[in-house]
Amino acid sequence: MSRYTGPAYKKSRRLGFSTLENGKEIAKRPYAPGMHGTERRRKLSEYGVQLQEKQKVRTLYGLNEKQFHKVFENASKKRGVTGEELLILLESRLDNLVYRMGLANTRRGARQLVNHGHITVNGKKVDIPSYTCKVGDIIAVKENSLKHPAILASLEANHSLKGFVEFDKKKLSGKYVRLPLRSELNQEINESLIVEFYNR
Repeated sequence: MSRYTGPAYKKSRRLGFSTLENGKEIAKRPYAPGMHGTERRRKLSEYGVQLQEKQKVRTLYGLNEKQFHKVFENASKKRGVTGEELLILLESRLDNLVYRMGLANTRRGARQLVNHGHITVNGKKVDIPSYTCKVGDIIAVKENSLKHPAILASLEANHSLKGFVEFDKKKLSGKYVRLPLRSELNQEINESLIVEFYNR
């Protein structure tokens, strides 16, 4: 299954979950898209609930099925709680950290910045959105991209930073300070359902 590139609002309404993490998509129309969207939804089976939770997180971070399963396998090899390790690995992706630092308004926008070569990690250009950053890595905007209109527009929006990243607006450079805590991440996600889905 390929990565979803359609309207984010429609996907959020289908899942009943804000994939942009701002709640705007489902605030105005808190029902599924389509002519039958306002009808009462059928109760999901246990499998359906687990599948929907996986789809929520996969859509939130913008991964296709193969990528997401690979991240889950890497998380299951770690010593910690698999569900939390999964979220930490997803948060450690370069495109996500670019988004967390406020260089893009959405993860999709952050992915595009990375793909187009506007971002450096420890002084070297990295154009792979799935690149896994390590604690202590310095993420910055490439020198000839400092006046990129999309980056400047995003910085004007004044995003609130998470505690695990630092960012200097003057230098357009940030640091991945530490691994995120579960309490700092989306509280609507029930990662244990994703673990159950893959372990069934």
